[in-house]
Order: sequence, then C-alpha cells, then structure tokens
Amino acid sequence: QVQLVESGGGLVQAGGSLRLSCAASGSDFDFSINAMGWYRQAPGQQRELVATITSGGSTNYADSVKGRFTISRDNAKNTVYLQMNRLKPEDTAVYHCNADARRRATLTILRYWGQGTQVTVSS
Repeated sequence: QVQLVESGGGLVQAGGSLRLSCAASGSDFDFSINAMGWYRQAPGQQRELVATITSGGSTNYADSVKGRFTISRDNAKNTVYLQMNRLKPEDTAVYHCNADARRRATLTILRYWGQGTQVTVSS
C-alpha cells in the first residue's frame, strides 16, 4: 500500500509563509524515479495544479504562484516540499500532494494522492 502524508498547513496572514511537506511510503514501490507534485482545491472550485517536480529536479509552476512558491524534493526521504512565500487570500485551499509510484514487482506506474492539508490565508 502507498501512503502520502501531508503536513505543514495552517492559518497565516497575507504576506506570510508556510512550508508544506509530503512524505510517501510503500515498501514495494519506488518514488524517486518519477514526478511528484502539489495541487490545490478551493471551495466550489476544481482541483488545480500548483507545482510539479521530476526525479531530476525539473520544475513546473502555475502562473499564479510563480516567483512566490518553490517546490523541492528529497529522494532519499521520498518527500516533496512546497515553500510558500508572500501568501495571498486567494491561495486559501486544501493542498494535496501526489506521486507517481512504480510498483517493483510489476513495474506498473500509478498516481497516488494524499488526503490534503488546509491552508488558510487571512487578509
């Protein structure tokens, strides 16, 4: 079984910072060779991409967060991070991480999602 556990969400004032973490686990799976990412979903809206990072460290960001958010990963810990600076009220959402994990026995790659962590930015 694969588990993705997010942490680091909370309530912050506009202009503040938060750092999200997402630790992936699963004894029969490899996480380090594929992409990981962060998405967010605000109330009444669809889930949207925030940022992704490949195994080699190439990154991609939504235009709305470029220059404010930084995604990174620690392959040894199977963990992806999202440093969020200069937060705005419109960043308020539940933030979910995902990981493309390869099952060692079958080499099948599937995408897994975490439960999410709430980020609330007050004005």
